[in-house]
Amino acid sequence: MSAQEKIKQTVEANDVVLYMKGTKTMPQCGFSSRVAGVLNFMGVEYSDVNVLADEDIRSGIKEYSDWPTIPQLYVKGEFIGGCDIITEMTLSGELDQLFDSKGVTYDKDAAEKIREANA
Repeated sequence: MSAQEKIKQTVEANDVVLYMKGTKTMPQCGFSSRVAGVLNFMGVEYSDVNVLADEDIRSGIKEYSDWPTIPQLYVKGEFIGGCDIITEMTLSGELDQLFDSKGVTYDKDAAEKIREANA
C-alpha cells in the first residue's frame, strides 16, 4: 500500500486525525504540541500519526493535502489546516462551530477557557 493510500485510509477511518511530529502524549515540536494541546484540553478524541516514524508518510501527507507544513488536522476526511489556522479557529470559535457541524464531541467549557486565557 502506498503512502497516499495509507493516508487516505487513515483520514477516512477516523473522525479526527492529527498528522504531527511526535505523539499526542509526547509531541516533538512546538507547533505539533500546540495543536495536540488544544485538542487534548478540549477533550477531543483523535488519532495521532507520528510523521517522524515514517518518512514516506512525512512527505506523503504534504502531497496529499498540498500543504507544506506539519502538523495537519483532518476532521471527517477534510483537511482543516496547520498550527496557525487551528490556533486562529480556536480563538475565534470557528473550531467549535466546525466540531458542532461535523458531530465531533468536545468540551465547550474548555474551549471557552482557552479563549478567556488568550483574550
